[in-house]
Amino acid sequence: MSNLPCFHCGAPAEGSPPITLELDGEQRHFCCEGCKAVCQTIRSEGLDRFYQFRTELAVTPRTLTDTEINRIRELDHPLVQDSFVVPVKGGQEATLLIGGLTCSACIWLLEHHMAKQAGVLSFSVNHTTQRARLVWDTSQTALSDLLIAIHQLGYTAKPYQADEAEQALKRENRSALIRLAVAGIGSFQSMMLAFPLYFELVSDLSPTFIEFFRWFSLLVATPVVFYSARPFFSNAMRDVRSKQLSMDVPVATAIGLAYAASAWVTLTGGEEVYFESVCMFTFFLLLGRYIESQARYRAGLTGRSLAGFQPSVASRIQGDETELVPAHNLRAGDIISVRPGETLPADGVIVRGRTTLDEAALTGEYLPETRNPGDQVHSGSVNGEHPFEMKVTRAGAQTRLSGILRILDRVQAEKPPVAKLADRIAGRFVGQVLLVTPLIGLGWWLAGASNAFDIMLSVLVVTCPCALSLATPTAITSATIRLRKHGFLPTRGHSLESMRDIDTVVFDKTGTLTRGKLQITDTVSLADLSEEQCLALACSLERVSEHPIARAFHHGSSAKAANVTNHLGGGLTGERDGLSLAIGHRDFVQDYTKQPCPSLPPSQGIDIWLVSDRQWLARFSLDDQPRPDARAAIQTLQSNGVKTILLSGDRSNHVHRIAEFLGMDEAIGEASPEQKLSVLKRLTDEGHRVMMVGDGLNDLPSMAGASMSVAMGEAADLTQLNADAVLLNGQLTEIPKALRISRSMRRIIRQNMIWALGYNLLALPLAAAGFVPPWLAAIGMSVSSLVVVLNALRLSRQRREPDSAIYSPAT
Repeated sequence: MSNLPCFHCGAPAEGSPPITLELDGEQRHFCCEGCKAVCQTIRSEGLDRFYQFRTELAVTPRTLTDTEINRIRELDHPLVQDSFVVPVKGGQEATLLIGGLTCSACIWLLEHHMAKQAGVLSFSVNHTTQRARLVWDTSQTALSDLLIAIHQLGYTAKPYQADEAEQALKRENRSALIRLAVAGIGSFQSMMLAFPLYFELVSDLSPTFIEFFRWFSLLVATPVVFYSARPFFSNAMRDVRSKQLSMDVPVATAIGLAYAASAWVTLTGGEEVYFESVCMFTFFLLLGRYIESQARYRAGLTGRSLAGFQPSVASRIQGDETELVPAHNLRAGDIISVRPGETLPADGVIVRGRTTLDEAALTGEYLPETRNPGDQVHSGSVNGEHPFEMKVTRAGAQTRLSGILRILDRVQAEKPPVAKLADRIAGRFVGQVLLVTPLIGLGWWLAGASNAFDIMLSVLVVTCPCALSLATPTAITSATIRLRKHGFLPTRGHSLESMRDIDTVVFDKTGTLTRGKLQITDTVSLADLSEEQCLALACSLERVSEHPIARAFHHGSSAKAANVTNHLGGGLTGERDGLSLAIGHRDFVQDYTKQPCPSLPPSQGIDIWLVSDRQWLARFSLDDQPRPDARAAIQTLQSNGVKTILLSGDRSNHVHRIAEFLGMDEAIGEASPEQKLSVLKRLTDEGHRVMMVGDGLNDLPSMAGASMSVAMGEAADLTQLNADAVLLNGQLTEIPKALRISRSMRRIIRQNMIWALGYNLLALPLAAAGFVPPWLAAIGMSVSSLVVVLNALRLSRQRREPDSAIYSPAT
């Protein structure tokens, strides 16, 4: 029988004969066949480095029962996948919650193992949230096969549910609080013991009493080191093995050296112990990290705050009955009722009733929006005034709110270049500090200084680059939060950096600068009828049509004409109030009425004529009107030196008229997608940093050619998916605000970097000169980190600013 630990999971490798496997000329012992099989899989896929990099032992793999396998197989059913799977380019995407992760090596192993599975297009794990993003080709493999592959390595995988993630967050938060409390109690107790000795408040203490103080301090400091400071040691071991130095290396080194030296002095005798410094250092560092992590979680960057807007049940209408059903059971085509105060469980179209909706969770707009029959509504909106019925178009993972959650997760997982630069600087700084610190300690020891070890500890502690590593991510987090509150959602890790130098904004026209919907701009009565009467007659005919032109008349009279006939390509005919009516383009209605057309000056838009069988009744002019805030947005950008260009495929006269009305610098009409891309390339070659704002699929090529691309909130899904940011509320005035916030972010990052580097450069010589004791070094390092975090949080605060100060391009 063997009592050696299992090579894979560390459990006792019991059994007779023992389960062994020869690896690199050595016999490795395993506790079960499962661990042995996993080890063989890891080796066969060339992933042996997992055993070198891991900082915690892996979980023991468990053989799945037939019942568990069948439960996993159920996840292949399309109805089940509706709640967590969405179609993406090339396949399907699912968000999974991974269990059993112990360190970064587990993530490395899982990602490489899954990359070798047939049909897997992408697999990535976020260590903070323990969520995985899986994209696979359904024609090559089933989702259940991939989940079983994860289970076979000893981990677990199940569909991500917001409530489960919230529970995991609470457990993590509770663990961090306990670690902080243990370190705080240890700091208080150890300082009570050390304070009288430091300041000579107690004299003539016997050696026995001093030895008792030391032993009691060792008892207090031990749980602080082995429990509270455990994350620092785990992370440091991981970083050393992977040859990626981070702030945890000097932290763990300082804590370990101080504790070991103090324990040695307590056991064998000596002059100094550092238990109080160890406890205080651990406490202040944990406090700084806890505050920083809470700032992230409270802000809801990972989308947990948004996830709370998704209700769990819905009222589905079946004939004359209404039944409560789980929200994830809703399907496209279902009719549901929504009462005042309820949150919409799905995306859809209002079919009966009018109301106002609070869409702050989606767009950042705090004012309620009026919604009528035929209007689109989205999951996460709150019904304000009246009950209504809606037809579901998208539910579960397909809703707009779920899409926002996925984007937020992706933004958090991506690390922008400026953050990578800060990590590289911190890594180099750590390496230099680890080389210099022993030399400083050796120099003081050779000089005969009795506090050489104290000085070396102070240098290690005071130069920990925590503030440097926090300088960038906290600022990016705060800026992202602020932008989302404004209804401007970055979708890429580099989006904020790309915005800061923008000096030219190129707009599409239809659906971007304009509403994208035809509206009646002018009514001319040609008979003895008022404009309101003419409009009522036209609405009664157009109400039965779903043509884009007819929709401009849908918000008028609710009465319908009789015997309405749709004449393809011409217009509509019908009867109302004893009149035989026709509405459509001029040639069509002229054939109907047989009367000559009245002479009227041409309008700027589309002319629609209303006639009876005896006379001409009215002319309606329809046009796509600019958005109400378009002029203000253009003027704000221009007043701050940003060039504005209208680039559209529509006819030139209409494009130039809109551009002239808005006061834009340049207008280009009748441009094909290829010509749009050519214009963007020309601007880039001239040295401009260009932002492209569009909403249609035809804008994708030009958006890809810009330094920064923004999709309108009403844009096609594919357009939003490929954009660098999405303007959720469609308010163009948020674009100059977003540009200003990006520049403020750069300023905050610069301030944080200057502070972090300045602090380290100032503190290092002071500590090396022996002016900073270890406990004061711990306080200084933690205060430095808190200053960086609090400075970055200024970005997330809402404040009212004059439009003239919205944005000025970076120089």
